Amino acid sequence: MKFLDQAKVYVKAGDGGAGAVSFLREKFVEFGGPNGGNGGRGGDVVVECVDGLNTLIDYRYQQHFKAQTGMHGMGKDRAGANGKDVVLRVPVGTQVLEDDNETLIADLTRVGQRVVLLKGGNGGFGNAHFKTASNQAPRRANPGQPGAEKWIWLRLKLIADAGLVGLPNAGKSTFLAAVSAARPKIADYPFTTLHPNLGVVRVGEREIVMADIPGLIEGAHAGAGIGDRFLGHVERCAVLVHLVDGTQEDVKSAYRTIRGELAAYDEGLAGKPEIVALNKIDAVAAEEVRDKVKALERASKAEVLTVSGVTGKGVQDVLYRILAILEAEKAEREDAARRAAEPHWTP
Repeated sequence: MKFLDQAKVYVKAGDGGAGAVSFLREKFVEFGGPNGGNGGRGGDVVVECVDGLNTLIDYRYQQHFKAQTGMHGMGKDRAGANGKDVVLRVPVGTQVLEDDNETLIADLTRVGQRVVLLKGGNGGFGNAHFKTASNQAPRRANPGQPGAEKWIWLRLKLIADAGLVGLPNAGKSTFLAAVSAARPKIADYPFTTLHPNLGVVRVGEREIVMADIPGLIEGAHAGAGIGDRFLGHVERCAVLVHLVDGTQEDVKSAYRTIRGELAAYDEGLAGKPEIVALNKIDAVAAEEVRDKVKALERASKAEVLTVSGVTGKGVQDVLYRILAILEAEKAEREDAARRAAEPHWTP
């Protein structure tokens, strides 16, 4: 299935049904009077978060969604049926934005979450509604209200525990293939990965979700390379694994390039927990590895791990480091929730 993380769609709520103008005509009923029923309400436009989806590819083939119009009212005080809702089913992590692609309407982060985007139009009153003591035979009815309509953007931001970031050819796809059952495309040229890949990684008794983000280059936040389109997926990750290609000459520059792009896209990304790893150490001499590790430690001001996605060396160290950060964040959240639930004494 092709990955699609952004789609523009047109949605329209159903129009309300018109009220009826009708009078009772029956034998032996001398004064029948008005009996026109009300129109039915138009259907709503609903967005629902469902399980089993990980792409918005369905919205490439259908971009227009219209809810059903309410039925018209009828004689004998029969009200029209309400129109059926139209439901847009989206994967977990989908954001709904206005036509300007900036104003956030809804953020769907859990399965079963439903948001009503547009309400259907109300049905019109039939002439029976207007019957009064001074107007016993009204000959008018209201038309149904039109349903609202607009264009919206659907933007998917994958929810993963850890995200792999780095320059093109840093070995992110190889690393993901080494630790999970995912089979991303791997080749010896830049921009092999053109869309994010997800893999489920087992670490001890725990399973974590890891995302491979397409490579970034300098100026990505301004549209260079494949731009910053996929940086939104990193926002959902709890921890970033920054892979640096050990075969290149200037590892400090490579590290600072990615950090600069993350900060330029969103300051929140720069503050996320980060694990720095020098990759492809199987292709570098041991003395050169030590020198590059020292250079990276000076640039990142943090401990640098050494890994090889091809041979598997050092991979488990990275995974257990990810797990330790996730467990610490989970304990911190639980502690904060417990403190919030404790009763506060007030005089």
